[in-house]
Amino acid sequence: MSKNPDLSPEAPSMALFWGCFIALITTSFAFITRAFLVNDPDLWPADFGLDKVQAQELFGAGVWPFAISIIAFSLIIDKIGYRVAMFISFGCYVAYAALALHAYSVIRGGGGMLEGEALEAARGQAYSSLYWGSIILGLGNGTVEAFINPVVATMFNRHKTKWLNILHAGWPGGLVFGGLITIGFGAKVAEDWRILVYVLAAPAVVYLVMLAKSRFPLNERVASGTSYREMLAEFGVIGAAIAGFLVVKQLGVVFGWSNAVVTIILAVLLVAYGAYCRSAGRGIIILLCLIMVPLATTELGTDAAITGIMEEPLKNAGRNPLWVLVYTSAIMMVLRFVAGPIVHRLTPLGLLATCSLLAIIGLFLLSRSTGMFAIFAAATVYGLGKTFFWPTMLGVAAEQSPKGGALTLNALGGIGMLTAGVIGGPLIGEMQERSAETAIEQKMPGVYETVSREDSYFLGGYTAVDESKVAELPEERAAEVREVAKHAKQGALAKVTVFPAVMLICYLGMMAWFRMRGGYKPVELQEGHGA
Repeated sequence: MSKNPDLSPEAPSMALFWGCFIALITTSFAFITRAFLVNDPDLWPADFGLDKVQAQELFGAGVWPFAISIIAFSLIIDKIGYRVAMFISFGCYVAYAALALHAYSVIRGGGGMLEGEALEAARGQAYSSLYWGSIILGLGNGTVEAFINPVVATMFNRHKTKWLNILHAGWPGGLVFGGLITIGFGAKVAEDWRILVYVLAAPAVVYLVMLAKSRFPLNERVASGTSYREMLAEFGVIGAAIAGFLVVKQLGVVFGWSNAVVTIILAVLLVAYGAYCRSAGRGIIILLCLIMVPLATTELGTDAAITGIMEEPLKNAGRNPLWVLVYTSAIMMVLRFVAGPIVHRLTPLGLLATCSLLAIIGLFLLSRSTGMFAIFAAATVYGLGKTFFWPTMLGVAAEQSPKGGALTLNALGGIGMLTAGVIGGPLIGEMQERSAETAIEQKMPGVYETVSREDSYFLGGYTAVDESKVAELPEERAAEVREVAKHAKQGALAKVTVFPAVMLICYLGMMAWFRMRGGYKPVELQEGHGA
């Protein structure tokens, strides 16, 4: 038994924690290797004949199941057990690897690359294997999150925020090591991309060995005698409505459901949920769910835009753009490991408020920075801000709603992931396109109408610069349009500061509310249902 003072009296050894940590590293290994395989034109796009849309659909197939399975497994994980969930996640990784390797063999026919009609026919079959393999991989990643978060929150029930931050250092840690491995292999990956599939096996086998015989703790919600109905009541109909809307909306996008079908399915689910739990939900949990929308938009929605801004000076300097991800992830990894003293000094809500302020400053500076040094300095400030957002929010949910068990803890993460995909990322993209439209119309009157196209997304219609139309312009004119649009999209990051500004107001309000009640204190459950 561990003698760590942070552990609950009957917690298992630290080997269980590090097994969960390596399981999370596995999810980030899966994320970065697939991102590289999908986005590098010499890898999956070349082998399987993928265009930009197909490549992103393939990437998305590994993301949305991640978010949905976090929420779905949270409803049943106390029934099936953490160990079973762990084996399911490992099985998903095995299935993904098998399907990816099968896709590789299909287009080669047992020898070299097929050609002509035979290759085209094989590519269709291979794409199907990659697509379903990606969905299974996403389910596996979500299952990992579904069991590691409640396990660690139960183990360290006296210092949940601190240890959830340390646990979630595994995600950027995996991105750092996965990025370094990918950079290190270099040209060898282009010769045989299966290397990146084999790389995933290493952490997956390690966490399986570490956790297969571990003694998982009984969740504190279960140990206290809190019923399943009471767990659902903590989240309540309002929390279920937020999560359910995002889940059903995402499934509607994937399977092409109409708005009417989405509405009917959501209504049926909410009526059934409400009839069973008979609760609107705890106020603080509902507030945290709502805050997760701007938080996920700030942290995940801006990543693509910021990475794009930082990649350009690296490319000009002859460096691999993956160094951007390695650099920003290294900041997060190191800081999350030392979260304990920071949380102790600032309190979880004080830390979240400070991070919101840093994110505002960092985004504003990024919107105006030029040159490698200035861009990386601004990105560092932003990176410091976003480092503690996600795990600290999970910590607050775990500390303030222990009756919510795995559901309130993991549903918060699922809401964040789905928000980034369904709302956050597209919304920031629309804000950037609007800025590009304004800038082009001001500096090049009459040109925007000839280089734009109309489209629509979840929040309505928008117009965007169409690269194919820009390419039809004279070379100098096209270069001028691209330059104006690029700077305008970077400048749009200043508008994104509205999201961390809303978060800052919410956190300051929560701090004032707790201060009136004697200060922020975690809620503790005792056996026999006492709180």
